[in-house]
Amino acid sequence: MTIIKTLSRGLAIGAAATLFGTAAFAQEVTLKMHQFLPAQATVPTHVLDVWADKVEADSEGRIKIELYPAMQLGGRPPELVDQVIDGVADIVWTLPGYTPGRFPSTEVFELPFMMTNAEATSRAYWQLAENHFMDTEFADLKMLGLWVHGPGLVHSTDPVTEPSDLNGVKLRAPTRVTNQLFTEMGATTVGMPVPAVPEALSKGVIDATVIPWEVTSALKVGELVENHTEFGDESLYTATFIFAMNKDKYDALPDDLKKVIDDNSGADFSAFAGKVMQDYDAPARKIAEDMGNNIITLTPEQVEAWREASAGIEGAWIEEMTAQGMDAAALVEEAKALIAENTK
Repeated sequence: MTIIKTLSRGLAIGAAATLFGTAAFAQEVTLKMHQFLPAQATVPTHVLDVWADKVEADSEGRIKIELYPAMQLGGRPPELVDQVIDGVADIVWTLPGYTPGRFPSTEVFELPFMMTNAEATSRAYWQLAENHFMDTEFADLKMLGLWVHGPGLVHSTDPVTEPSDLNGVKLRAPTRVTNQLFTEMGATTVGMPVPAVPEALSKGVIDATVIPWEVTSALKVGELVENHTEFGDESLYTATFIFAMNKDKYDALPDDLKKVIDDNSGADFSAFAGKVMQDYDAPARKIAEDMGNNIITLTPEQVEAWREASAGIEGAWIEEMTAQGMDAAALVEEAKALIAENTK
C-alpha cells in the first residue's frame, strides 16, 4: 500500500464528510506511521499495512493512517524512537538495537539460541514487557506491538561453516548483543541500519551480514553474496522490534477509538507479526536457491560448535545488566519460561 493510496482513501473520507456535515471532520484522526524499510518489504506489506487497514476499517474511517516508509519523514533509523516521542511521527516501527542502552531489557531475547520460533518468542516478549517494561523502559511510549524475526543466519562472500571462519571477516550485525556475539567469534563487526547493507556489501565495506531470510529479498542480498549459513532447527540469534505510538496522541483519542487501537494491538498482534516474518523466510530462501547460491545447512554437531563458542555471551550479559541494577538472571529465566510456555 502506498502513500498515494492512503491519501486517496483520505480524500474519499473527506468527500463523505462534506456530504454528511462537519461533524465527521471533528471525528477524523490522522496518524503518520514512519519506518525504515521500503514499502514493498515483508513487514510493511504484510504486517504494518495490514494493521493500518484493520484500524481504519474498525474505526469506520474515523482513523486514517498515512504511511511513510523508508524514512520519508526524514532522519535516520536510530532517530525513530525520539521522532514518535516528540510527535514528528505518530507511530513508528523500529529496533531497540538502533539505540543501544536505551531499552536494555529487550536484549534478553537477542541472546544466542534463546528463541524457539518467532511466533512463540514474540508473544513471550509482549508478556515479559507487560510484567516489567511498560512502566519502566517503555514508559514514554504507547506500545502497540513487540516482536522478533525468524532465525538469523549468516550471509557471506566466502563460505562460513565454523565459528573460526569468521576470523577477520567484516560483518554487519543488527544489535549490541549480536555485535558482542560475533566479535567474540573473531569477526570485525560493523554497525549500521539494515537499509545500508546492500551498498556496504557492494562496496566491500563489509564481507558478511546477519539477517533473517525474509529481508534478503527486499535488499537483494542474494545478488551481492553467494553463501548463506543456516543453523538447522536452531536459532543462533534474533533481533527485537518495537511498534509504538505517541502517548499524547493516543491519550487524546476518544475512548471508542482508543479501543480500536487496543483491540488491534498487544500479544496476539505481536505473535502474528513474528509469525509473518518467519513465514516469509521460505520464499526469500527460494529466491537464493533458484539463483544457485550456496546454502549451507549446518548439522546438529556443527551447530553445537557455535553453541559452545557463544556460551559466554549470556553470562556476560547477566553480569553487565546486574551491575546496572537489573535482576538479569531472573529476567533470563522468566524469558525462557515464557518462550517454552508459548512454544507448541
